[in-house]
Amino acid sequence: EERGQGVAFPGSDQNGVTAAPVADRWKGIAEPNSALAHDLDAISAADPDFDVTDFLGGSKAAYEMIVTAFAQGDRVRLKDLLSPLVFEGFNAAITEREKRNEVMSTTFVAIDSAVLVDAHLKDQMIQITVKFASKLITVTKDGEGKVIEGAADKIIDVTDIWTFERKAMSASPADRKSVV
Repeated sequence: EERGQGVAFPGSDQNGVTAAPVADRWKGIAEPNSALAHDLDAISAADPDFDVTDFLGGSKAAYEMIVTAFAQGDRVRLKDLLSPLVFEGFNAAITEREKRNEVMSTTFVAIDSAVLVDAHLKDQMIQITVKFASKLITVTKDGEGKVIEGAADKIIDVTDIWTFERKAMSASPADRKSVV
């Protein structure tokens, strides 16, 4: 299963880490002199606090929180984490599920990988796309508790592609909040 979403940009913090030499700067993330490496260089120049390792760790946490909140129908948490347009889609899906009197549950077994696949800086907006490969247990039950989709004992492999976005170098923590 492959899904594309937009999500809040996880925070970053350099903690005084010295930048790696240019040739090794994005080692394990982007090939030297690739378009992705050049885009990451532009993002780093616009926002010196950006740390790709911290970002990927934060993106995994955000991914798990959002998928779990969606399954639970937790609109408050989703609204804090998603862009307004993406939230509308999630909200509509939750509303339809509620109308059908269905309950969904999702259990994370593992996030096998989170790979940075694209990055852009446009008009001081940082956009980073991550491809997640995860293992989940997802089950949807009707109002009588009968399983109508998924299985409580079956692990499925899921691939999601999400784009995180935030303003570069914003002084306001609220403006620096990542949105999917």
